Amino acid sequence: MARILIVDDAAFMRNMLKDILTKNGHEVVGEAGSGEEAILKYKALHPDLVTMDIVMPGMDGIETTKKIISEDPSAKIVMCSALGQQQMVIDALQAGARDYIVKPFQPVMVMETIKKVLEAP
Repeated sequence: MARILIVDDAAFMRNMLKDILTKNGHEVVGEAGSGEEAILKYKALHPDLVTMDIVMPGMDGIETTKKIISEDPSAKIVMCSALGQQQMVIDALQAGARDYIVKPFQPVMVMETIKKVLEAP
């Protein structure tokens, strides 16, 4: 299964996602609460996939995605957005994110999206 880095400024959201992923056999290799921390952890951990919150204080998920993709064009990033953030999701996909999942998280949808992104070339 995949090694995943979870990025979200809200600890309870990271825990919720971690619970879904680990129950489905994935390994959460790290967590980050900010864009800056996410970049450092990505470089250190080289995860198979990153779940990235769009809205975070400081460097948002779109900017963080651009920075990770600029250093590793093959990075697989899945954005996490709330309903009503359609334009931000489009911006994130243009920045290099592979797909997105909507909060509140539905385990089946999370796992289908993660599986699809991991299987893509």
